[in-house]
Amino acid sequence: MAFDFLGKRVVVAGGSRGIGRAIALGFAASGADVSICARGAQALEATADALSRHGHRVHAAPCDLADASAVAGYVGAAAAALGGIDVLVNNASGFGMGDDEAGWAAGLSVDVMAMVRASHAALPALLASPGSAIVHISSISGFGPSTRAPAYAAVKAAMMSYTRSQAAMLAHQGVRVNCIAPGSVEFPGGVWDQRKQAGDALYDRTLKGIPFGRMGTPEEIAEVALFLASTQARWVTGQVIAVDGGQMLGV
Repeated sequence: MAFDFLGKRVVVAGGSRGIGRAIALGFAASGADVSICARGAQALEATADALSRHGHRVHAAPCDLADASAVAGYVGAAAAALGGIDVLVNNASGFGMGDDEAGWAAGLSVDVMAMVRASHAALPALLASPGSAIVHISSISGFGPSTRAPAYAAVKAAMMSYTRSQAAMLAHQGVRVNCIAPGSVEFPGGVWDQRKQAGDALYDRTLKGIPFGRMGTPEEIAEVALFLASTQARWVTGQVIAVDGGQMLGV
């Protein structure tokens, strides 16, 4: 299925690496003007350069998504640079894992509150755009309990819940809201790649639990994000879609 986003303005919060990068590149390849933000300047610059090769408007800015004022400032600057916002993708994660203050603070400030704050900041522009959409990137960890990463699982569940509430709040105003819950996704420099390089036994155990026998790719998540933001999904809202190669089947 080919997607046409020519003339559309897309903001990807957390768009310089992995899934976020693949989503941003997917939109750019489909004709969209794209804005991305991230904390790491080197990856941000490299991704902005890759986006620019598609010949459409590109906006990139450093942003600490745990900072409320920084989020609002970034979204406002992105809207000004692109001339509006048609699609907002919230992809960032603080990767707060443990059941301690640091783990909860990281997850709540980035996974949850950055999503809420970016949505609030983008809403005036989204309301001015017929057929606008928000896509949140959560995780299959949010579907159940986790003894290894309780804070991470809890904030991802919160993202799913907010997706449904937000979809209900915005449906009458014409804004669709959906969520993707990726399974284990591997890319160079990512969490699973690091575990693989370190010989972490968790990598092999996780791999054995995926029926297709491999980790997912960022592009496989990006393709679903593009679908959810497209007119082909115009009757889809309030949904959480697992993209995990059957990982949750437990076979």
